[in-house]
Amino acid sequence: MSHALSSEDIKPSADEDSFLPDAPPANAVAPDADAENGLDGSYVVVQPTASKEPVKLEDLFDDDEEEDEEFPSSGGTNDTAPGSSPPTAHLQLAPSAKYSDPEVMLAFYQRLFPFRHLFQWLNHSMKPSTDFGHREFAFTLPNDAYLRYQSYPTSDLLRKDILRLNPSRFEIGPVYTANPRDRKTLRKSTAFRPRAKELVFDIDLTDYDEVRTCCDKANICHKCWSFITMAIKVVDVALRDDFGFEHIMWVYSGRRGAHAWISDKRARNMDDQKRKAIAGYLEVVKGGAQSGKKVNVKRPLHPHLARSLDILKEHFQGDILEDQDPWAKPEKAERLLQLLPDKALNDALRKKWDAAPGRSSASKWADIDSLAKAGASKNLDGKALLEAKQDIVLEYTYPRLDVEVSKKQIHLLKSPFVVHPGTGRVCVPIDTKRVEKFDPLGVPTVTELLNEIDIWDKENKKQELEETKKLQDYEKTSLKPFVDYFRTHVGLLLKAEKEVKRERDDNDDPMEF
Repeated sequence: MSHALSSEDIKPSADEDSFLPDAPPANAVAPDADAENGLDGSYVVVQPTASKEPVKLEDLFDDDEEEDEEFPSSGGTNDTAPGSSPPTAHLQLAPSAKYSDPEVMLAFYQRLFPFRHLFQWLNHSMKPSTDFGHREFAFTLPNDAYLRYQSYPTSDLLRKDILRLNPSRFEIGPVYTANPRDRKTLRKSTAFRPRAKELVFDIDLTDYDEVRTCCDKANICHKCWSFITMAIKVVDVALRDDFGFEHIMWVYSGRRGAHAWISDKRARNMDDQKRKAIAGYLEVVKGGAQSGKKVNVKRPLHPHLARSLDILKEHFQGDILEDQDPWAKPEKAERLLQLLPDKALNDALRKKWDAAPGRSSASKWADIDSLAKAGASKNLDGKALLEAKQDIVLEYTYPRLDVEVSKKQIHLLKSPFVVHPGTGRVCVPIDTKRVEKFDPLGVPTVTELLNEIDIWDKENKKQELEETKKLQDYEKTSLKPFVDYFRTHVGLLLKAEKEVKRERDDNDDPMEF
């Protein structure tokens, strides 16, 4: 890992999680030779695209209203005009209803999904612009078809199409130089290319399978979720302190990971080379399960690594040595010895551990220093031992990023607030100020949320009739704090975008021609 890069260099100028975020389902059809101009390099959509309805003037500016009436209340409405979204009905879930049932997903999109906030987050303004209108959306449909290159002028039109298609999930792509729906009508392939995209990072617990002992594959528990907590702490502070980014939102993937979305204008406008450079800056643990030493960093430690060690050493004793007990088995303990620099010390440690088969990892870690101080090796290099121990801490705690997700603008990533098709849990934002308290197993499922609405309505029916303004459905559920957090995040982003625009306008000379 080279840490020659500094923040000054980055300046303005089956199980669905097993796929890359921009990959189609396993049964997707191979690409048409001339269909996609080689932009995604992988596959094309073979399902019928959404019909192009004429856009009315009032639809174009529907999102410029001050009052947010996006979420319906339980009362619903029946005055549905032809061609508009289906009416919101009071849904009584059958006792056996599952989160994958189409009616459950449709009710979720109708009553709980924060379309307006999503629009403002991706549009960076209250008024519709090409930041949203030229944005790609990709849908996984109930029959597992994968529909790419969809785009919408407003949040209302996105909502209408999602209610029509009722996807099991959808992903967000880049902003293109032209409308993604018109890509095949452009004469030159170079006229259609990505021009902006949030800088994103993906952390998945399957990449920790060689160091976590409590779970593996798609399974998670509170013990191994601490790896994600550590990763968020390390990456978030690096992005803020080393690169000056401010508008960072972490989102739970719905099962075993987390995604970071950086929405600063400077981050969105980065080309692939700069994205690759930042990903390389943050990548420390390299190599697969069969490789040798995975952390090879220069001394003195780069300030980012020194700071990361300070953060991670607080977790190493409890979350790694005690909860994971990574060297309890003899073959795992041998892995630890391979990472130490002195043969004589290793022989002494191996002898001691063989004599005490049940010795814990915490005790084995303490044995390294105790035997070193006792003179187990006459030629021991204390500095080399200290550096080896630092590298071991990094190997077992430092974030393991899927850097390929971060390197290219064209990479799609699952939208916040969609439902994970494997768990039914909603992909909610994670408050970094309370990251230690985030409980992935306590995140509500879609069926739980819909039942919470029904329970609230039954218990508060009289009260709601007396109130002049009815509560929106999300306010009746455990989704409320997550939507409120998202709303606050979006508000700060919009404020920053306005300030940038104001500064740009102030710097323009009205007399200059």
